[in-house]
Amino acid sequence: MALSGPDRKLCRMPRKRTGRGCGSGGAMAAAAAVSEAWPELDLAERERRRELLLTGPGLEERVRAAGGRLPPRLFTLPLLHYLEVSGCGSLREPGPGLAQGLPQLHSLVLRRNALGPGLSPELGPLPALRVLDLSGNALEALPPGQGLGPAEPPGLPQLQSLNLSGNRLRELPADLARCAPRLQTLNLTGNRLDAFPAALFLPGALPLLSELAAADNCLRELSPDIAHLASLKPDGLPSHGTSGLRSQAFSGSRHGPHSPLSPLHPAGSTLDLSNNQLSEIPAELADCPKLKDINFRGNRLRDKRLEKMVSGCQTRSILEYLRAGGRGRCRGKAEGPDKEEGRRKRRERKKRESGEGADAVVDEASRLLLRVLHVSENPSLLTVRASPEVRDVRPFFVGAVVRGMDLRPGNALKRFLSCQHRRPGSPAADKLHEDLCEKRTVATIATHDLGAVRGPLLYAARPPQDFKIIPLGRREVKAKDLVRQLQLEAEEHRKQKKRQNVSGLHRYLHLLDGKEHYPCLVDADGDVISFPPITNSEKTKIKKTTSDLFLEVTSAASLQICKDIMDALILKMAEINKYTLENREESSLSDPESDAVCGHGLDPKATPGAEVTGSTPLVVEQVRVVDEEGHLKVVYPSKMDLDFAAAHVTVLR
Repeated sequence: MALSGPDRKLCRMPRKRTGRGCGSGGAMAAAAAVSEAWPELDLAERERRRELLLTGPGLEERVRAAGGRLPPRLFTLPLLHYLEVSGCGSLREPGPGLAQGLPQLHSLVLRRNALGPGLSPELGPLPALRVLDLSGNALEALPPGQGLGPAEPPGLPQLQSLNLSGNRLRELPADLARCAPRLQTLNLTGNRLDAFPAALFLPGALPLLSELAAADNCLRELSPDIAHLASLKPDGLPSHGTSGLRSQAFSGSRHGPHSPLSPLHPAGSTLDLSNNQLSEIPAELADCPKLKDINFRGNRLRDKRLEKMVSGCQTRSILEYLRAGGRGRCRGKAEGPDKEEGRRKRRERKKRESGEGADAVVDEASRLLLRVLHVSENPSLLTVRASPEVRDVRPFFVGAVVRGMDLRPGNALKRFLSCQHRRPGSPAADKLHEDLCEKRTVATIATHDLGAVRGPLLYAARPPQDFKIIPLGRREVKAKDLVRQLQLEAEEHRKQKKRQNVSGLHRYLHLLDGKEHYPCLVDADGDVISFPPITNSEKTKIKKTTSDLFLEVTSAASLQICKDIMDALILKMAEINKYTLENREESSLSDPESDAVCGHGLDPKATPGAEVTGSTPLVVEQVRVVDEEGHLKVVYPSKMDLDFAAAHVTVLR
């Protein structure tokens, strides 16, 4: 099991004695103080652990006492394969000795710290490193000597995934491709980049790069040389994703994140350059026939029709438009068969659009509608009462009701579940728990069948032996016993697989370490329907016949994080619903069989929203959270929520 931060007793720093002439006794006392301050290191060394996770409320004070660096003793654990230090505002640099002391490190996660403006000393060489996550720091530049590692020989020769999102980078290292030649996924979202280095797209520079995310930057131009990324792999699901859903990783599983220690196998090629300052998309991009998921929304393109297409059309249509020449910057010459095929498709498209106008068709295709139902319009408003005990456990809660989802056709339910949890082999789209929620360490999402929810609800914190839940796919059990079961399963998993990492719900057990009370959501019947961050209840499980949902987001970090994640979830639901409706004919053949499995027939009248068209909005109903006296704590969505800058989203209030 990964080790979390120490409990409150262990977190307390020993009192420093002042005085003169400490001598050898003072040295011994100092050594004992260091050992007491970092009990995780003692345990990792004693048990020869290969994973180490440092986080929690006591970490910041201890790192500050170490001079804003990681303790040097950490770099004397050469067996470590996975190291994570996250959420520490006093960590300014890793410190010297990392590369020399951790030669077997496969995954290094240093997110949401204060690293910057550079890395001194540089991280590499780390010959075994495959995953590097430096997201959410204050990095401004990674020049030679203060960056990722040397270029000759490569400092990160096995690196597959690099996450630099949420920093302040204005430029990338020119030698990045030489430092990490086997890079497969590169996440640069949320920086200040205005261009890519020319060396990044040179022929053969990054032959394995298949996922590139650089949304929310200041990019002004995309080089035609991007077509040299020839090893892009096919994807399975057309994307209607948004730039707001991306950050931490490109891997995970149904119930939890994919282990950072296992090799990455990109499910498909993705290119996300949304919300930049691009005016043109190079026609050479059509030379990437295996590229299946692109996002250029939020850019002011000179070709206005292309600008509308990137807001609503599928990747294939956009590439065909570029291949055929389009308007604005054109491809010029094209190979014979491709050129003829492009002309044929353009003629067919013109026939379909005759009498309606191309712009109107694209406008209709790109429209996503959300209607907000306010408290005054909804007499049956769902209310959540928050007890005072949650203040010390997981204090922030945001809820919402969404009506009108159609999860019955084909793989609609699977797509909805996958947008929250990344399954191995699923498209590398927007996986909320893996990305924005940062593997549930920042926030946790839970979705419920509204028809099975009896309000009002109580959000409370109780001793683990005092409440029961029916976890998804399990029998009713006390929370204390469930956690114990999961711990035993994790140990058994390690023995069977002969490795230290675990998967599934077991990955989240450390989030409960040291907690005397566990958070839970209780309905009017007294049943626990949610146990964040571990599991939901079987009672409110989402089914294919579910059309109305209750959503919850909880966090120990901040209320705004809950709201941002809820915004992203609702927008993703609208996109999934729209995709399902647009492709109803393709998937309708499997509907009777799918619904038969759930024990329900196809009765359009039985499911609200079953007859909706592509322009019918999802209805979002406000949910109020109040304290014990009934005073309002938060209402979602407020006027400030669901405020999307994207032109393809319309919110009706």
